[in-house]
Amino acid sequence: MNVAERPQDGEIEAVYRAESRGVFATLVRLVGDFDLAEEALQDAFLAAVEQWPRDGVPPNPRAWLISVGKFKAIDVLRRRARADRSVKELLHRLEAAMPRPDDWDSGTLLDDRLRLIFTCCHPALSFEAQIALTLREVCGLTTEQVARAFLTSPATIAKRIVRAKQKIRVARIPYEVPSRSDLPDRLDSVLQVVYLVFTEGYAATSGPTLVQADLSGEAIYLGRTLLEAFPDAEVQGLLALMLLHESRREARISPDGLPVLLEDQDRSLWKRELIEEGMVLLERALATRDFGCYTLQAAISAEHAQAGTAMDTSWAKIAGLYDMLLRCTPTPVVELNRAVAIAMRDTPEAGIRLIDSILQRGELHDYYLAHSARAGLLRRSGNRREAHAAYALSLAQSEPARRFLSTRLKEMADTAS
Repeated sequence: MNVAERPQDGEIEAVYRAESRGVFATLVRLVGDFDLAEEALQDAFLAAVEQWPRDGVPPNPRAWLISVGKFKAIDVLRRRARADRSVKELLHRLEAAMPRPDDWDSGTLLDDRLRLIFTCCHPALSFEAQIALTLREVCGLTTEQVARAFLTSPATIAKRIVRAKQKIRVARIPYEVPSRSDLPDRLDSVLQVVYLVFTEGYAATSGPTLVQADLSGEAIYLGRTLLEAFPDAEVQGLLALMLLHESRREARISPDGLPVLLEDQDRSLWKRELIEEGMVLLERALATRDFGCYTLQAAISAEHAQAGTAMDTSWAKIAGLYDMLLRCTPTPVVELNRAVAIAMRDTPEAGIRLIDSILQRGELHDYYLAHSARAGLLRRSGNRREAHAAYALSLAQSEPARRFLSTRLKEMADTAS
């Protein structure tokens, strides 16, 4: 084996983070089965753990992993073929096809990932199954992470994923990018998947850190990929939204890992190149007059990006944009954000009344940000005692969020003393 270098600590893990889902996408194309491809992927990385520390990292780790994964899949199929003749055709095809490492370049990998995401988002699957399967298989989120994105249980998500795989297998759903004529019906669910991946990376729902840069970077990469292939207004709007949010990532985290609220962020840390790119995409999307909810959200984020200070923020414009967004996406979370914008435009009491009405309906009862928003507005109004009681520390699932709320509660208790 030609060796590029001896692996250092954590290098195999870094390769896994960077390459595993792309390798998986290619293995799905080769073997035609999600579970077999996942098994082959894990076997390939186990082989890397055993061999790379001894032999060194191969010059093209991606091609090495795909080749090893393919041979691992062939071994599995050989064992199955003894009892099931139906797998012999696939086994012969895999044994006959032996592409060169150069055949697995970035372009091929890109095509495979597009094929995989559109397969996962096929209309034969339920909408919930499309999102869950793509988050799990394309992006590598755990079942628990997908469940939190859906605000449901891991068991429910696991069932959706299993049934979706069965549907793909039984219905022989093709592993391909849709034609132009089918694209409009297929693109919406893909965009929702990409944005859910981004939000999980930009504001992690659990774990020791506030952000998972790999996930948000993955979503932006997928957004750029989709835009290159499909220059749709909402693709531009979604990519603009992600870039505008991502521009603030470094300012959102304090040196000790706690979240920093938008009004307290050091705006000199915002990445101007991402803001400028996002603004260009937003203007193009708005100019089409065929935009939707992602473009409206990007326009809201742009108002923050254009404000030199928190005091300069045009909350009247933001509240108006939320009025439009609520008509486009009538969800409790959008309603909550609109309530905060109205509070900033008018008075804290106006926002508190709107949030109370949401909570009284039983919606967002377990959503800690709803309680935190209400507590923050009570704090602004001077009602510190009620604000202290309103923070729902027990509902926060990420460690930084719990630490932030604990710090805020301590500050209020000290002030009261």
